[in-house]
Amino acid sequence: MRIDRNLYLNRLISKMHNGKVKIITGIRRCGKSYLLRQIFKDYLLGNGVNADHIIEVLLDQKEYEKYRDPNALYHYVLSRISDQGEYFLFIDEIQLSWKVKREDVDLSRIAEEDRDLAYTTFYDILNDLMAKPNLDIYVTGSNSRMLSKDIATNFRDRGSEIRMFPLNFAEFYAVSGLEKADAWSEYIVYGGMPLAVLESDETEKARYLAGLFHRVYIADVVERYNVEEAWLGDLIDVVSSCTGSLTNPSKLANTLNSVSHAHTTDKTVKKYLDALEDAFIFEKAQRYDIKGKSYFDSPVKYYATDVGLRNARLGFRQIEETHLMENILFNELITRGFSVDVGAVRFAEKIDGKKVEKMHEIDFVVNMGLKKIYIQSALSIADPDKLKQEITPLLRSGDFFRKIVVTAGNSKPHMDENGICYMGVIPFLLNPDSINA
Repeated sequence: MRIDRNLYLNRLISKMHNGKVKIITGIRRCGKSYLLRQIFKDYLLGNGVNADHIIEVLLDQKEYEKYRDPNALYHYVLSRISDQGEYFLFIDEIQLSWKVKREDVDLSRIAEEDRDLAYTTFYDILNDLMAKPNLDIYVTGSNSRMLSKDIATNFRDRGSEIRMFPLNFAEFYAVSGLEKADAWSEYIVYGGMPLAVLESDETEKARYLAGLFHRVYIADVVERYNVEEAWLGDLIDVVSSCTGSLTNPSKLANTLNSVSHAHTTDKTVKKYLDALEDAFIFEKAQRYDIKGKSYFDSPVKYYATDVGLRNARLGFRQIEETHLMENILFNELITRGFSVDVGAVRFAEKIDGKKVEKMHEIDFVVNMGLKKIYIQSALSIADPDKLKQEITPLLRSGDFFRKIVVTAGNSKPHMDENGICYMGVIPFLLNPDSINA
């Protein structure tokens, strides 16, 4: 079955011929290679591009192994350009490219801190090929040598990153063949990793998702940061358990020291958390003081890039729809290209007849240029006290930005007398413009 990833196809189309290297990033196994070599290639062929003007280099295949040498890759690409027509270069799994010492360089005469400059890397050859006016370049990469910070450092303003995610709920629903409610029930358990979505057997789904952590993600982070695998696994378990809860490295270190006897520090935990973010396993949301218009250093929230992976890591023992719905909403907002923070509103309220100043939370502050939208994720607001708990921070925000409460189920959007919009999570996720509905 073909899964069309039109959201990402359109982003690639919008960046065609922009004079930059298009770099498709994202958690491993989310469909980056398929997007480039199948979906985007089919689009080009269907729009009149000749097949011989699409240069494909698949560095994970034996046929192309020699082009892991960046110099050989450079000369191969030039040899394929035979006229002034527009060419498209696809390099898949570019992290497999070697670092090759320049022949005319004597390392003994170069200071230790400068020795990286004595090697030719794929960054060098891509930056050179980018100068060819009739060559449009696209690359995919994964594992520990192709993380987002590397791209930002080495390409700077010469690279155009397309961040790819597992299937969101709308993509999943389109291929599931299920009714909306049934699709939601399956999605919150198994998530949107493409091969898991295509697998019909639930046992195999679970086995595949659990195996990704052991065979792929943990191995990548261990390789890059030289960390202890068991210790890293414990940290992943703790962060997965508290997905969507406020935390910080010090709190996590205390938990690891107490439960796992890790004998670690908050600085070490922070380093490992950064590594897990950089590998796209978790995404961090900072806390924003809405009235003070400033960020708090701590605490923060971490959300799993895919709830199926998170659930598999915990042995499918913590399937709590409240937290999973919040996680899915966060991922959806990030997928749509928004910057998302956790909102904090400080105001006084009466408790036992006394005024007490407390910090109240707004789940998501969605940043849209100078505008913001506030969103609360609430499984149910049938209880009046729960409704009051959710809307009070929205009403006390002190501004007139749009406010939305997303609840479980399939209820259509409606607005109350305070101008707060309410809608079910299913229509919110299925309508790409729901945030403005």
